[in-house]
Amino acid sequence: MSTYEVTRSALIPAPAEDVFPLVNSFLEWTKWSPWENVDPELNRSYSGSEAGVGATYAWSGNRKAGSGNMEIVESDAPRSIKVRLEFTKPFKAVNPTTFTFTPADGGTQVTWRMTGENKGLAKIFAMVVNMDKMVGGDFERGLAALSAAATANKA
Repeated sequence: MSTYEVTRSALIPAPAEDVFPLVNSFLEWTKWSPWENVDPELNRSYSGSEAGVGATYAWSGNRKAGSGNMEIVESDAPRSIKVRLEFTKPFKAVNPTTFTFTPADGGTQVTWRMTGENKGLAKIFAMVVNMDKMVGGDFERGLAALSAAATANKA
């Protein structure tokens, strides 16, 4: 089995208390998620808690967006959030994902980390496509958009 990890960090010029809520509620992800515009017809559903542990989000979209769901399984304000990310299409996969928020000079260092295992068809796909290269740019765009969202009302 081949395992992988994708990690990106960015310094966001805002306190963790301003950044954390944007990640801790899936309702806020539309403001910064790098996949928000992949499918204009994306079907979304939210259930469970509005924020924090038990908040769930499911999506279904075109070939590019695929389908799956996420659930916040751990929320330690304003330090970290753990998400159980499950893809059902195009490949079945469960990817534990963590966001950490560390106070830093000038704001908050936000680290976005996703791990996973390539199995079956995904393992063959991974021999050709590097997950870090495939998803890393999305993480970078997401962190930049998260920064913009966190600082939008602070001017």
